[in-house]
Amino acid sequence: MNIIDVEELATHLQPGETLAGLDLGDKTIGIAVSDARLSFAHPRPVIMRKKFTQDAQTLLSLLEGEKAGAIVIGLPVNMDGSHGPRAQKSRAFVRNMAPLTNLPFLFWDERLSTVAAERTLIEMDFSRARREGKIDSAAASFILQGVLDRLHHLRNSD
Repeated sequence: MNIIDVEELATHLQPGETLAGLDLGDKTIGIAVSDARLSFAHPRPVIMRKKFTQDAQTLLSLLEGEKAGAIVIGLPVNMDGSHGPRAQKSRAFVRNMAPLTNLPFLFWDERLSTVAAERTLIEMDFSRARREGKIDSAAASFILQGVLDRLHHLRNSD
């Protein structure tokens, strides 16, 4: 399984490749994709989950079209730092996806990403119904932006 740390990420990305961020839910997969300069996370429409095989095909097709060079997976860590059943589901998703792609995976602590996404959508005056359809991709954007900001910090500290 090709799991990397954020410090290794730059060595795995080719020029022009983007970075994809995922927020895994039980019913949807929230997706965000960076620009080619690895500066900003942009939300994409969610994938409505059906069966793993179909979800994986849809996801990999989308990532190929976006020229993704790596996948960031939000890891739902408990507030006390422990890993519960949701974190185990995220790790299982990666174990099942890894044989289907050569793309490396990076886990990123997603604590409070959904809360931050919800607050932002409320500030943007999205109705509850509109928020429901956007929350997972907005959370994926927060997750991905955290990684992009860390990459930027690592580049500037060298």
